[in-house]
Amino acid sequence: MHKNILKSDKCAEIHSIGAGALNQAIKATAIARGYLTPSSLDLVSIPSFLEVNIENQIKTAIKLEIKLV
Repeated sequence: MHKNILKSDKCAEIHSIGAGALNQAIKATAIARGYLTPSSLDLVSIPSFLEVNIENQIKTAIKLEIKLV
């Protein structure tokens, strides 16, 4: 069963590593805003840095906290 996280939890997080991944995350947020427009709802995106461990290497990621307003 498909669950709409933003409508049930009012927030979501997207983690991305690299320019291409961040570009896709921003595009996904823009598309989601378009789906919410008819409902008079909007999204707020709060970016921050995050360190993640991938194969025993610390990498810097960008975390987008997406909130429904």
